[in-house]
Amino acid sequence: MVTPLSNNSVLQQITGTIALAGAGKMGGAMLTGWLAGGLDASRVVVIDPQPSPEISALATKGVRLNPKDAGRVDTLVVAVKPQSFGGAGAALKPLVAPSTLVVSIMAGIAIASLDEVCGGAVVRAMPNTPASIGRGITVAVAANNVSAAQRATADALLRATGAVEWVDDESLMDAVTAVSGSGPAYVFLLAEELARAGVEAGLPEELATKLARATVAGSGELLHRSDVPAATLRQNVTSPGGTTAAALEVLMASDGLLPLMIRAIAAATKRSKELAE
Repeated sequence: MVTPLSNNSVLQQITGTIALAGAGKMGGAMLTGWLAGGLDASRVVVIDPQPSPEISALATKGVRLNPKDAGRVDTLVVAVKPQSFGGAGAALKPLVAPSTLVVSIMAGIAIASLDEVCGGAVVRAMPNTPASIGRGITVAVAANNVSAAQRATADALLRATGAVEWVDDESLMDAVTAVSGSGPAYVFLLAEELARAGVEAGLPEELATKLARATVAGSGELLHRSDVPAATLRQNVTSPGGTTAAALEVLMASDGLLPLMIRAIAAATKRSKELAE
């Protein structure tokens, strides 16, 4: 369940029609955050060929689901899979006027491609899956023709599911996708492998899994609540010559975690660039 953030009043002040194309996990999380934050449901049009029961149920709150003719909208949020955009984009173009704000959360799809297919004033954004609990982080970049008011609208819509950072250089978005967009999967993998390593060390599988999940989740929450750098938090756990230091000697070796993460981020960045081709 999404916990609305402090921009409720901004969401309540948004006027005009907002169309959401694609109401899967990320699009659905955004929609839930908008409504929880006070956005008028009657202003929202959802376009999804196979809406989930949860999305379909929102029609009772006033959300317009797959109307035959939505007309041109003030804001279009594109949350379809990037591989589907080629086919979906042409169907979305009738919704877009020259003054329409188009907010895309598709990985790898550049502003120029969005402008060519849909038109409008484009904001390209990359959220991540903790948005589903209101703890996501999104990085956004705006095209030159996006007005200050449109940027504020985009910020409010994106901030409904977590923090938002704005950049001026679109070329950073591939690395953003690799670090924060894909990043939750790396953390979940850490929990998986920490549990497996615990089993190898002799722990029962159920206990190892509980310990790994709680440790990753608790450490993440500590990092979230603290202003102390991650390196300092790590050092606070590490006694000289102790057990943590022994493990970190392996993880921080020349062939340890850093070079592995650099390779992983490079691979994800490369794939994000390929999606734009």
